[in-house]
Amino acid sequence: MLHAAFLRSPHAHARIAAIDTSAARAAPGVAAVMTGRELARHHSAWVGTLAHHPATRSAPQHALAVDRACWHGEPVAVVAAESRAAAEDAVDLIRVEWEPLPAIADPEAALAPGAPLIHPELGSNVAYERQVAAGDVAAAFATAHAVVEENFRFGRHTAVSLEPRGLVAAFAPAEPRLTLYHSGQSPHQLQALFARVLNLPEQQIRVVNRDVGGGFGLKLNVFGDEVATAVLAILLRRPVKFIADRLEAFASDIHAREHVTRARMGVDANGTITALEIDDIAAIGPYAAYPRSSVSESNMVLNLTGTQYRIANYHARARVVLQNKSLIAQLRGVGLPVAMAICERMVDKAAAALGQDPAEIRRRNLVPDDAYPCVSVTGARFDELSHHACLDKLLALMDYAALRREQAALRARGIHRGIGLATYVEGTGPGPATYGPGAPISAQDGATLRLDPSGAVVCASGLAELGQGADTMLAQVVAGAVGVAPEMVRVITGDTDATPYGGGAWGSRGTATGGAAAWRSGRALRDNILAVAGVLLQSPPDALDIRGGAVVSAGSGEARLSLADLAATIYYRGYELPKDLQPELMVTRHYRLTDNGYFFVNGIQASYLELDPDTGMVRLLKHWAVEDCGRIVNPLLVDEQLRGGIVQGLGAALLEHCAYDAAGQLCNGTLADYHVPMAAEMPDIVCGHVETPSLLSPLGAKGVGESGIIAAPAAVLNAVNDALLPFGASVAETPITPRVLLRALGRIED
Repeated sequence: MLHAAFLRSPHAHARIAAIDTSAARAAPGVAAVMTGRELARHHSAWVGTLAHHPATRSAPQHALAVDRACWHGEPVAVVAAESRAAAEDAVDLIRVEWEPLPAIADPEAALAPGAPLIHPELGSNVAYERQVAAGDVAAAFATAHAVVEENFRFGRHTAVSLEPRGLVAAFAPAEPRLTLYHSGQSPHQLQALFARVLNLPEQQIRVVNRDVGGGFGLKLNVFGDEVATAVLAILLRRPVKFIADRLEAFASDIHAREHVTRARMGVDANGTITALEIDDIAAIGPYAAYPRSSVSESNMVLNLTGTQYRIANYHARARVVLQNKSLIAQLRGVGLPVAMAICERMVDKAAAALGQDPAEIRRRNLVPDDAYPCVSVTGARFDELSHHACLDKLLALMDYAALRREQAALRARGIHRGIGLATYVEGTGPGPATYGPGAPISAQDGATLRLDPSGAVVCASGLAELGQGADTMLAQVVAGAVGVAPEMVRVITGDTDATPYGGGAWGSRGTATGGAAAWRSGRALRDNILAVAGVLLQSPPDALDIRGGAVVSAGSGEARLSLADLAATIYYRGYELPKDLQPELMVTRHYRLTDNGYFFVNGIQASYLELDPDTGMVRLLKHWAVEDCGRIVNPLLVDEQLRGGIVQGLGAALLEHCAYDAAGQLCNGTLADYHVPMAAEMPDIVCGHVETPSLLSPLGAKGVGESGIIAAPAAVLNAVNDALLPFGASVAETPITPRVLLRALGRIED
């Protein structure tokens, strides 16, 4: 096996005037050195646009930079050598003559008149623009009792997955076939994408994603260094391994959340929201990411901001701009943490302007629980939501009134604590129309079940296991559907050769979509088993049931025939069966959401924290979350998915930020400088649930994987501002670092 290492651009924007690889080619242990121009002969360029967003504009991308590097960290050349150390030593011998070009780092600067164009052929740095409007916003603001405004700035952050991106590419010329052992989230999608960029038929590519150490949306995208690794494996006829180290990950992984947003909200004298207006500028790097594009964050902001409330007058504009930083694409929550932070902060500001309690103004404006199904002002269709039930449960869970009394008493003693609430909505388990035609993104899932001679069940699913517990959930669902113990179910995921076609892991779709397919398949297998058992036992199938791994009498529960005996009869003693009986103990069923674009879920979170005005430090004291993800299949997995998302959201609120200077240089690309939440910094997180089964799924389950991160930043933002009230100060920027707070308090100046 060979190991790949990459030369990456030290500039945010520079032309490659010349590149000399002769010394690297002659270095010990080196098997190949390739530049972008050389590698481009062996793959097709890609463009990160979607057919159902035709207004999106992006330039073609290559595995390695050709002629020009557009962000700090873009791969420029690759070395394959006998070891990673030898490959890195050879990379150091590559000489590049750079011609620096003007770099754009700030989103607003990309829109300024006369700003340098990153891709002159596009004629603008605007990659996408869209507006959503309903009602008469101007009239509503003109007649509002109070109007509140805010300018938000949301900092970039990235996934920091436990396992970095990586793959081993192995090409078998005799077949011919390329196998990718890949740290990814969606094996069938990756198979289709690599087929496209490598110009190979899909059946000549196998993708294996096994026990992946976290994804969060990061590992759904095409990355140039991974394509280059596959090309080298094909050309050299040897396996090639590439594992991104942490320095490479920070510079080359996709990022998320860089938004500059202006918002206005109008309310009447009672606190009813009369109008909401937002203007969002989102930066995405120099290209739109492939294949899911980079416009989803902005569209989520436009489509779902404020939709938990009854708002008749709404206007939102989004502009997605190009810049010289690493690409931005889907990351856990996909724009919804921004959408909820905007809306929830505006609701708190409106409450303060009217002298109302933040909980009560929410109660006044939330869509009633008996109003469903309904369509939001932005056109989103909602079914079976429970905002008021969740609010009531949260206030009881945290003892809101007592907490307010404690806060007031401590404030009188000079201890500044804040309480922040944040409601949310989220679309989970996206349906087939989410990405439209063109992109090979599957929104359906399949499950193949087989009864083994031992009486155990093998389940092959199109899902992927990233540590979120998909395998456990599938075993539980199949066990319940068939009638066996979960330990009698063996689950196979993450292999395009062994599983039915499916979407993998993204969009909180595991239980909602993959679990629904497994349930349908399990019920079909159960019916087939009972049909055969009815013949063998000379009993009507509807008089039989499967419990504890045996066929039993439905009424009495008396065991009649073990599944092991039944399977052995079919597989080994078929001569005992009637000639007209053809048993089917292997079934495949699929599921796709057909009646809506998403399973919508909702919930509410609260943060309790303490602020030190002298140091700007924030100490998280406790966090509460109440969510409604439909029927809960596995309570432990639901709680821990919720907590995990909350921790990521708390990191985004207070710590995590990909900091760039004005020249587009990444300034904190190590874990010594990019701060992630640690266990000692995190508060106790109390989880509660409202369970409203979905009518769109045979399981009644929705999704929960992203719920935690969606409201946590908003809750912290509101809690910090609540603590700042005695000082007459406020913040509207994340992460809320000590510098941000001390600047807001007037203690320091930038």
